[in-house]
Amino acid sequence: MQPLTYHAETDPRRWNDLLAGLPTHHLLQSWEWGEIKRQTGWWAHRLFFARQGAVVAAAQVLTRRLGRLPLAVQYVPKGPALDYADPVLTVQVLAALEDYARRSRAIFLKMDPDVPDDTLRGRAILDLLRHRGWQAAAEQVQFKNTALLDLTAGADAVQAGFKQKWRYNVRLAGRKGVTVRAGTEADLATFYRLYAETGGRDGFLIRPQTYYHDAWQTLLQSQGQVGGCLLLADSGAETVAGLFIARFARTAWYLYGASSSQQREAMPNHLLQWEAMRWALAQGCTTYDLWGAPTEMVESDPLWGVWRFKEGFGARFAPHIGAFDFAPSGLTYYLYTVAMPRVLSLMRRGHLV
Repeated sequence: MQPLTYHAETDPRRWNDLLAGLPTHHLLQSWEWGEIKRQTGWWAHRLFFARQGAVVAAAQVLTRRLGRLPLAVQYVPKGPALDYADPVLTVQVLAALEDYARRSRAIFLKMDPDVPDDTLRGRAILDLLRHRGWQAAAEQVQFKNTALLDLTAGADAVQAGFKQKWRYNVRLAGRKGVTVRAGTEADLATFYRLYAETGGRDGFLIRPQTYYHDAWQTLLQSQGQVGGCLLLADSGAETVAGLFIARFARTAWYLYGASSSQQREAMPNHLLQWEAMRWALAQGCTTYDLWGAPTEMVESDPLWGVWRFKEGFGARFAPHIGAFDFAPSGLTYYLYTVAMPRVLSLMRRGHLV
């Protein structure tokens, strides 16, 4: 067995370029995402794992110290990135992360690798994690499951895969005078206003405007492997909906969507999604991740309506193994599990997600 070494990487371009070359990679492991989190008190430690000098895995570890205590919580969002078909490498990387958590005096290290759970490989990873003492996390930080759309066949084939009603609604938006434009940093305040309205209407958490402004600005200004685009739907002189899409390598993610309670019958969201797909195709992307699907495929799931909207564009349900915690000290982890509302409150205030 070839030994595995790891080291910290400090060059943004090298990090993104090598990460993009790994079999699995995700926007949340990009350099830019770590910088977004650093603005809210999380420190990004970027680790490359190498065999005989060749990088074979990567993990961006977000770390947050707990006040004056010599303790921390750690999180590897949608990572680590590696070839999970290589069982030896998987074990080596897990062992290295466990060692890193111990040396960092972490209460726990949480990860939610981008690994499907509906495959033999996914089930093998689940068995391995449990065997090594990782615990299924009581709380998911990201959506456990998602909706993926294959873009490889091109724009015409993608639209042909829409349900008939969805194609009709895209055309209807145009007939009703809805137009879509690429927004700039000057439009971020308008988008936030719509996003806050959407959160109030649909009942999800809205953070301060500065958090979103910093994140959106970072992604809009990115170049190379990372990019972002703000798309806004206008009806006459009024902006009635918008979405923010970002890409890493050849995958695009639908990160944020917002709409006014007005003009909904004009179907601006259908047209926005179509334009987002066209943007992703123009960027060379082969996959569009619509970011979020039900935890359980039942109509009572809170995301069922969202899933039906995404399914109408031809997206497929993509279940993942979810979040797991490694706790160097079972006692410390137990104490914090009992007091978990306090920990979760801290994580949310620190904008872990």
